[in-house]
Amino acid sequence: MKRTLKDKVVVITGASSGIGRAMAEVYASEGAKVVLAARNAGQLEEITSAITAAGGSAVWCQTDVVSEDECRRLTETAVEAFGGIDVMICNAGISMRALFDDVDLKVLHRLMDVNFWGTVNCTKYALPWLQKSHGSLVGISSVAGLHGLPGRTGYSASKFAMTGFLETVRIENLKKGLHVMVACPGFTASNVRFAALTADGSQQGATPRKEEKMMTPEEVARIVERGILRRKRLCLMEAEGRATHFVKKFAPAFLDRMFYLVMSREPDSPFK
Repeated sequence: MKRTLKDKVVVITGASSGIGRAMAEVYASEGAKVVLAARNAGQLEEITSAITAAGGSAVWCQTDVVSEDECRRLTETAVEAFGGIDVMICNAGISMRALFDDVDLKVLHRLMDVNFWGTVNCTKYALPWLQKSHGSLVGISSVAGLHGLPGRTGYSASKFAMTGFLETVRIENLKKGLHVMVACPGFTASNVRFAALTADGSQQGATPRKEEKMMTPEEVARIVERGILRRKRLCLMEAEGRATHFVKKFAPAFLDRMFYLVMSREPDSPFK
């Protein structure tokens, strides 16, 4: 029988669009009880209504993951609605595209607040329930969290920080039955690229990459699900991620040059 997240309580941040929305819709269709979190209340209500209309179980909680209080309320919402938490997916995140020479430091602070501290805040309040259920804590990271990505200093830094935090939580909970997974999609056709911050903190509003060559959010959602069910530590989703993880061990300088070459060839690349 195909294994799914049926009857599991799954909390998903950044669930109003992209990968987060796809995870909520896919997992709910398979019988999971999903709790959607994001800042956009209108989108959350619309998605939740569609899920319940299709026979799924879902609730939503407007949440800015930068706020400790709102992350605490998210956990309370999940427990009040469904009695506990089996899976916490820290997916909320933002990206950037600018050289460090040019970027306003407020952009890097914003990236750390959302990508790193958002993960920390959500984990803090969900952790007791995950320990009780012997559940899964998942961080949606990136290839940029495996090797520095030029033009994305704040993004890479925040994803590296996320990984260090999650790995430490894993070790601290070795005897408590907690599963911790770092999931690293490649470039994905999602709104995060359109909302990526530029050097002055404004949104870039367009992506320099071709959508048709990217993973879809639904593909990412299903790969993450398989990783959770197999209780994987690291979930690499396509050839680029697996190659980065392998080559970095043996030829890191070569990998530096390849990353520079690829990113410098993007349309409107910030590289001079």
